[in-house]
Amino acid sequence: MEALTYDVVVVGGGAAGFFCAINLAEQRPDLKIVILEKSKSVLQKVRISGGGRCNVTHAEFDPKSLTAYYPRGEKELLGPFHKFMTGDTVEWFESRGVALKIEEDGRMFPISDSSQSIISCFEEAVERLGIEVLLQQNLVDLKLAAAGFELNTTTSNFRAKAVVITAGSSKKIWQLLADKGHTIVPPVPSLFTFNIDNEALLALQGLSQPATVELLNDAGKAWQSQAGPVLVTHWGLSGPGILKLSAVAARELAVCDYKFNIRLAWLELPEQELFEYLKSLRLKRAKQQVQNGYELDMPKRLWSYLLDRAGLNPKALWSDQSNAKLQQLTSTVLKDVYQVTGKSTYKDEFVTAGGVALSELNFKNFESKIVSRLYMAGEVINVDALTGGFNFQNAWTGAYLIAQDLNDTI
Repeated sequence: MEALTYDVVVVGGGAAGFFCAINLAEQRPDLKIVILEKSKSVLQKVRISGGGRCNVTHAEFDPKSLTAYYPRGEKELLGPFHKFMTGDTVEWFESRGVALKIEEDGRMFPISDSSQSIISCFEEAVERLGIEVLLQQNLVDLKLAAAGFELNTTTSNFRAKAVVITAGSSKKIWQLLADKGHTIVPPVPSLFTFNIDNEALLALQGLSQPATVELLNDAGKAWQSQAGPVLVTHWGLSGPGILKLSAVAARELAVCDYKFNIRLAWLELPEQELFEYLKSLRLKRAKQQVQNGYELDMPKRLWSYLLDRAGLNPKALWSDQSNAKLQQLTSTVLKDVYQVTGKSTYKDEFVTAGGVALSELNFKNFESKIVSRLYMAGEVINVDALTGGFNFQNAWTGAYLIAQDLNDTI
């Protein structure tokens, strides 16, 4: 079968792949560029991200502060973010007719509230720029050739001067890269929720409360913590606070097979301050029931649950509560321990920690240090981020810098 010849082959029709191809073609319309996608459609993660709204990036405009959201890649991304980061992303999309908005939690979406705005922007650009997009092209071989690379899919053969890998978390692609001498950090799940077998807690499903969540070791000592809203679900705990923790501790939690203990502080108060406040209620609210009369920032459903968990009768009077009972309630509110029995992931928004070792990439241009003219961006490398648009920002930055380098060198 005769090989199809291109200047650049992009493997993977997702966010990073399209962004790289478009930026390169806009600068170098003379280049012949093709995007190879293994499935029947492109930009699938863009389509489903943010509940179908596409969480494009996050309103953090300082490079150093932005890197703190990457459990893997924090050090390596500082330089790239100085060259292209959130402000550049906003300008890029707005200059192409896609205005973005900032939500209260810092996440940024198209003002249309539809991922189709991003998809249409990309699809119109590739058509206008003459970038070919070929579907159902499952890459099975990648060879070094005298003038670059030879690529074989299940249906076609290609030649290229340069190859950009933006195929996400793909075991087949990782194996092909390993065959070329790259080290693959074994992938483990990131951004997952915690399964907890506690009927009383699960009865609160739908309730959300800002909290601090700590991971405990076998001795009961905290070794990692994150703060943020915690959502009670019908299987356990979710929400930003839990997802952040799952990302930061992804590798350690995989080792313990997702069976571990957590401790929650349902309020941000020092223990002695909360204890003194509860004692004051014994005087101020003496004739009221303990389920009423409190002025803490907490839903009544959660308060009643914690009273029961601490062994206090919700209908008992404040005046009847001993110091010992109030101390137990304080401890329950601020040191609430649960056993996690497993994890749950949102299949469509699955994120992995793992991929090509970061030490094998040049982060000035995201080119392989092992194979010249072989570039990688997005989830194929060992970078992952907390929820909130950060994984997309990593994709935009890497793809942009690859396009800049190819513009200068090919």
